[in-house]
Amino acid sequence: MALHFEKAEFASRLARLTEKMKEEKLDALLLFAQESMYWLTGYDTFGYCFFQTLIVKSDGTMALITRSADLRQAKHTSILEDVHIWVDRVNADPTLDLKNLLVEMDLLGARIGVEYDTHGMTGRVARLLDAQLTTFGQIVDASYLVSRLRLIKSPTEVAYVERAADLADDALDAAIRLTKPGADEADILAAMQSAIFSGGGDYPANEFIIGSAADALLCRYKAGRRKLDANDQLTLEWAGAYAHYHAAMMRTIVIGEPMQRHRELYNACRETIEAIETVLKPGHTFGDVFDMHARIMDERGLARHRLNACGYSLGARFSPSWMEHQMFHVGNPQPIEPNMSLFVHMIIADSDTGTAMTLGQTYLTTADAPRTLSRHSLDFIGL
Repeated sequence: MALHFEKAEFASRLARLTEKMKEEKLDALLLFAQESMYWLTGYDTFGYCFFQTLIVKSDGTMALITRSADLRQAKHTSILEDVHIWVDRVNADPTLDLKNLLVEMDLLGARIGVEYDTHGMTGRVARLLDAQLTTFGQIVDASYLVSRLRLIKSPTEVAYVERAADLADDALDAAIRLTKPGADEADILAAMQSAIFSGGGDYPANEFIIGSAADALLCRYKAGRRKLDANDQLTLEWAGAYAHYHAAMMRTIVIGEPMQRHRELYNACRETIEAIETVLKPGHTFGDVFDMHARIMDERGLARHRLNACGYSLGARFSPSWMEHQMFHVGNPQPIEPNMSLFVHMIIADSDTGTAMTLGQTYLTTADAPRTLSRHSLDFIGL
């Protein structure tokens, strides 16, 4: 089998999950998030674009129902032994197959948790699933049960995150080597992704962000490439990915002579991210991190130009996003604990002057101050 973890680690994760299920009085859990299945069993696939679910009973019994295309994938990449296939056909309703399997597993009348808030659960599937489970005992939303357990990384997971961070640094090195007037965004993007693949990394869970000139103010990927002007700005957000674990970074590189506004916005980003480091530790919450971000940005008159979130938890994620559920936004009560991998980003888009500035890196939390996972400094990059 192609497992990224020892079986003892999977056993420990299952024990943590079943203990939490018993606290929540859940007889079973239906996992639709691919990252939940991967974390719990090693199952590695992009087959979640079709219907599949992993059933976990409170006694630790597990069964996967998926398509025939993923049978060997499950057998080869996971510890799963009980794999059931629903058949592709006209008007297929795999939720009926799931219902029959739940009955076979003696779960009729049970209290069942469902991961609804995930990319592996479409609205149509949710409606079909709810209709099939009306005869069961009680269906509850358990969307965040496993994702909260995944917040704390094991030593092996930490090692994977650190390797991902090395690859992210390699990608920045590759970008800096090519960035100059006349450089093509296509070459820069290709070099960044090549550095990660050449280092043994994976596809990221979402596209890298690359944009220059006016597009440097965007914080999403868009199609299209351009060549850099003699005076330009280039915003990059990317992640090293290793065994699906991500370490993200973000920078705005200034080509040619920086404007005074670039310097002003950079100073605000640097001051804010360094202030956040003082609260990115146990005894504080995700909401505290955002409050620090908002206070400093707003005091500098940047309320209109900042975002309403300034980072999030990272881990093993699958398309379409490397972002975890837990984000730095107002009022988030999630406590910060040791061994969390957290991406902090400062994003300022001044549309009034057409000026962009970003600064971001991934940290590993400890019992005290956070540890940056990048070998690069936070210094201004001008080329």
